[in-house]
Amino acid sequence: MPPNYVSRMPKNKPAYEKIAFVASDVPEAQDALEQLSARYGNAATGEAEAIVALGGDGFMLQTLHRVMNDRIPIYGMNRGSVGFLMNEFSEDDLVERLRAAETSRVHPLSMRATDMNGKIHEALAINEVSLFREAYQAAKLEISIDGKVRLEELICDGVLVATPAGCAERSSATARAFRSLCAKLKNVLSVPSPTTPKCGAPPRSRSRKLGTSSC
Repeated sequence: MPPNYVSRMPKNKPAYEKIAFVASDVPEAQDALEQLSARYGNAATGEAEAIVALGGDGFMLQTLHRVMNDRIPIYGMNRGSVGFLMNEFSEDDLVERLRAAETSRVHPLSMRATDMNGKIHEALAINEVSLFREAYQAAKLEISIDGKVRLEELICDGVLVATPAGCAERSSATARAFRSLCAKLKNVLSVPSPTTPKCGAPPRSRSRKLGTSSC
């Protein structure tokens, strides 16, 4: 996680007596779910002091989206193929690891896109918002940030607006630096926040077919 997104846990840490476990469908994650639930119990998500997500980065993103408005800390443990957002898996000393974890506050991007028919689409993105062409011709985009035009015309296949976490996965050099940082931190607790900076990349011409996505 980027350093400006990491802060120390408050002194009045929860006891973490109520932990909810969620897992992806892969066998390794399901096995871990069974083992950890038997050892620590499995509280209901709404009553939990923390949620432990077992899987890969994709499942971590799904979990963050699902409980985004609940502000419940999420502790990811890698039981998938990619684990940039996850901590190392271990059955032992889970409560102690949760208490000692660094807090990484996740502020999603807010997407508000208007299509060719004037319909507005809204979504929140943990990693990135992408705008891409859906026709053979290149898209012509105007890029503005905070109401100020930064790029009058960009001829391209699309554009991507990424969060710091998304930047780390999209850029191999940045990813290596952030993975090195994560390897030193090793113990990260993610807290979703509904505070959402806004982003936009309106097309200069509505004659092009454009698609949007967020994750």
